[in-house]
Amino acid sequence: MATGIKDKVAIVGMGCSKFGERWDSGPEELMVEAYLEAMQDAGIEPTQIDAAWFSTHIDDIGTGKGGTPLSLALRLPNIAVTRVENFCASGSEALRGAVYAVASGACDIALAVGVEKLKDTGYGGLPVGNMGTLNPQWSPSGSAPGNFAQLASAYRAKHGVAKEDLKRAIAHVSVKSHANGAKNPKAHLRNEVSEEQVMNAPMIAEPLGLFDCCGVSDGAAAAIVTTPEIAKAMGRKDIVTVKAMQLSVSNGLESQHNSWDGSYFHTARIAAKKAYKEGGIDNPREQVSMMEVHDCFSITELVTMEDLFISPEGGAVKDVMDGFYDSDGKVPCQIDGGLKCFGHPIGASGLRMAYEMYLQLQGRAGERQLPNPKIGLTHNLGGAPSQNVCSVTIIGAEGA
Repeated sequence: MATGIKDKVAIVGMGCSKFGERWDSGPEELMVEAYLEAMQDAGIEPTQIDAAWFSTHIDDIGTGKGGTPLSLALRLPNIAVTRVENFCASGSEALRGAVYAVASGACDIALAVGVEKLKDTGYGGLPVGNMGTLNPQWSPSGSAPGNFAQLASAYRAKHGVAKEDLKRAIAHVSVKSHANGAKNPKAHLRNEVSEEQVMNAPMIAEPLGLFDCCGVSDGAAAAIVTTPEIAKAMGRKDIVTVKAMQLSVSNGLESQHNSWDGSYFHTARIAAKKAYKEGGIDNPREQVSMMEVHDCFSITELVTMEDLFISPEGGAVKDVMDGFYDSDGKVPCQIDGGLKCFGHPIGASGLRMAYEMYLQLQGRAGERQLPNPKIGLTHNLGGAPSQNVCSVTIIGAEGA
């Protein structure tokens, strides 16, 4: 019987490029930037890597859809490279592949790299597919902001939240994240904003204003994983291990009948429960030290607090306004600035989240360092609210 992967895999190196409008760099340069930092951090040679997993969402970044773009850019020593893509959870999917390979004993050391060059696609937001004949019947908004604005309406209706109260709560989410991102030299957007600015910003899709939507950026991130035993033999101390990695994919239930009310993410709740069980987390509100969640829109972060069972059902608005998720709160969220300040280069975001948790656990986060964190959680959500994929990853100090 499967027992899970808790503490079977250690992260020994991570790297992250500067995110932003990287007109000066192609995907190859971004991958190299993240990879070199990860390799220096791990203190290993390329010949020690047994296999690699490569995530990117855009179909073609110059050399096709396979693993060759990563192998060519990094001059990997003819090892196996597997390309993965799973909507906005693509970066976490690459990490999952590398982690599972080490946990299974198939690899001693594995590499995960994610990259995306969104600024070169010509889109104002994420690339979208053609509408199709039936799409308007279940997705009348036709856009990501429209879809997630419907989430806000459903949440407000279900929990009886006044329109102004919800708008003020999601504004607080944005203000908090921008204050954190201002301290991060690798973030794309580094200006603090006030609640007044957020509340009075141009409306994108009611109630989501300009500052409630994440930007479009280029970026890459990388991770090197091995067993705790090998990590110790390498002389590593303060080892960070993977506690759990769980993925849940919608089967279409949400959009096909009315058992789902549109106010939450079904897959997030399933992935969270499985991750907590695998990681030995009985009380996430007390045991989780910090989080990076998929704040593509501020309402998504607020709803996610309940989907992850940190806030009670209907209680996220109060927790947000009480500062529970602020940098000095009980469970800081988006301590690096999140998608709000990094944007969302799809293939890289999941690994970028893990990068911040890794730095925090090792006490290397600089100006934004939290006091003595033990357990970090990352959450990715891809696709429309009615049909999506969700990943939840838990990492922490060995033995925590």
